[in-house]
Amino acid sequence: MIKQELEEILSAFKRATLPIYEVLKTSMGEYATSKNQTGDLQLEADIRADLILQEIFKEVKCIKQICSEEQENAIELHKDGIYSIAYDPLDGSSLMGANLSVGSIFGIYKGDFLPQNLVGAAYVVYGMVIGLGFASVLKEGVDYYVFNGKDFALQKTLLLKEKGKLNATGGTQANWSKSHKELIESLFNKGYRLRYSGGMVPDLHHILVKGGGLFSYPSTQDAPKGKLRKLFEVFPFAFIYERAGGEAIDGKKRLLDLQVEHLHDTTPCFFGSKEEIEYARNH
Repeated sequence: MIKQELEEILSAFKRATLPIYEVLKTSMGEYATSKNQTGDLQLEADIRADLILQEIFKEVKCIKQICSEEQENAIELHKDGIYSIAYDPLDGSSLMGANLSVGSIFGIYKGDFLPQNLVGAAYVVYGMVIGLGFASVLKEGVDYYVFNGKDFALQKTLLLKEKGKLNATGGTQANWSKSHKELIESLFNKGYRLRYSGGMVPDLHHILVKGGGLFSYPSTQDAPKGKLRKLFEVFPFAFIYERAGGEAIDGKKRLLDLQVEHLHDTTPCFFGSKEEIEYARNH
């Protein structure tokens, strides 16, 4: 039964991509007058993408409730549903004005919004093509689909090697801790290559496609609890990276073992191949 339900939810993700992509084609990153729940000024595209997803999720009877980075509270859809979807409708949308890739992130929770309830996760990257990565409890690896003009064709199953070559790290360098500065510098001294666009989806997708590396958004002086949100961004990608054979930690602890205090809770986060995560954990 879960296989059929996950396929139905995945189909909803796919249906949402084309209208969202049309929004991106006509948007240059115009700001709205409102802010989301963590104080970020919303873009018109954020709001429109969120509405598109809400309407499509209403068609899926097995979805009980949804929560979005753009909304204060969860929205109940179907009383008899059993799945909760937490999503970021447009990750990295501030990059649109520079014509860089942006994305969407989805976590599929069976029951309440708790990391141990994740049974699937997905991301969409809007670039030269529309790509969609999907992981579930039903198999190892991340199935990566590309829209070919008619439908989404499975291109490959993404898996991480034990060790990679890429290093993507966020946050303002002036606000990094001494230990994080030392970690990043030591990785570059080992020959790692900097790959950081400022968008979580394209950067984490890049590492997955290339087979390994490290993405980090640490605790900083101005954001001691990190900037990225657990339910909408961190937990889904932690699930995806673990299914791909990698790991995801907050610096020491496994991300999917963390508690959730509220829907918009944040955390420091490190995603990567096993060797990079072990190095970051012990540094």
